[in-house]
Amino acid sequence: MGANDTSSVQRQPDRSTPVTLLSNKRLLITGVSTTDSIAYATAAAALDHGAKVILTSFERDRERTVDAAARLGPEIEVLELDVTEDSHFTRLTGEIMERWQGLDGALHAVAFAPRSALAGDFLQADAASTQRAFHASAYSYAALARVLSALAPQAGGSILGLDFDASGAWPIYNWMGVCKAALESVNRYVARDCGPRRIRSNLIAAGPLHTRAAGGIPEFDRLTEAWEARSPMPWNASDPSPVADAACFLFSDLARGVTGEILHVDGGYHAMAANLEHTGPREDPAA
Repeated sequence: MGANDTSSVQRQPDRSTPVTLLSNKRLLITGVSTTDSIAYATAAAALDHGAKVILTSFERDRERTVDAAARLGPEIEVLELDVTEDSHFTRLTGEIMERWQGLDGALHAVAFAPRSALAGDFLQADAASTQRAFHASAYSYAALARVLSALAPQAGGSILGLDFDASGAWPIYNWMGVCKAALESVNRYVARDCGPRRIRSNLIAAGPLHTRAAGGIPEFDRLTEAWEARSPMPWNASDPSPVADAACFLFSDLARGVTGEILHVDGGYHAMAANLEHTGPREDPAA
């Protein structure tokens, strides 16, 4: 295309009306049980960018989720969702339609595995435990995509999931690592089937973060130590805001051409082939 070719669309900035990144986007955020979670950080960032937010909660965690919602604002509702119950997704679809008459995006921030599937001898995990882990952590992503597909406007929507890089075997994590590999595949198929409706599907592969979920992973510190040794950028395992900011981008119309992707927000760890020799002090990325 030559310099004088005027056939391409050239967008001119329109600054007549203030616009925020997620202005009036209706977002469903799952997985908020405490204020240290990635889901909570995403909900807070989305609200700052002009979105409307509804949270979901597993019945056992409802009190914690309601407390977290109150920190976000008095108008934030909490709806019940057990991702292993198909009927809950049907009910959730109706509840969102009643409140908002549609939905623009959803965050899948739910994962679970019994301890026998997370620790110990990988080969000795029982089938029932691994099936529960797959249902809660991978299949439920497709179930949430059905909700968005039923409620998204003609302009489309965006579903996001939280991943932990599954391209290799971790020294811990066991069957949850397998479930994350399954989630990555589910993401691609959701992108395939929802794409014609302009619904995008993407995952964020975050570095290790000190959340309530991480507290259930045996020897979690082995992961943070690995990041200290290999990540080219400093990684703050107590700061979920870089992940939340990336989620807001993927929810936004700026990412309208992005689907089927895994966006790594991990300080570059995934791109390194071996541990690095860090010299001198490493700056805190949150400083």
